[in-house]
Amino acid sequence: VQLVESGGGSVQAGESLRLSCAAAGIIFRVNDVAWYRQALGKDRELVASMTRGGSTNYLDSVKGRFTISRDNAKNKLYLDMNDLKPEDTGDYYCKAWRAWGQGTQVTVSS
Repeated sequence: VQLVESGGGSVQAGESLRLSCAAAGIIFRVNDVAWYRQALGKDRELVASMTRGGSTNYLDSVKGRFTISRDNAKNKLYLDMNDLKPEDTGDYYCKAWRAWGQGTQVTVSS
């Protein structure tokens, strides 16, 4: 199983980014999937999750700004992040089943 994130970058506060996660060896639509992030010196935290059935859950601080979605045809997972804030800075990881990606860095400056 291999998960590869992309789409991270450096943006100003208020801007948007779309993170993508491509998979090999695992099918997103039959697994619970999630995005996590880890800021420097902090524990990894769950940002958004989606069950096999499509139910979603979000970290309180990102509700209304972030959206998790998947493209079953492309077997890709996305995290649309709007109105980014400096506190959203960190390494973002996708997770499916027990597999983790290598992470993509997001930096938001004020």
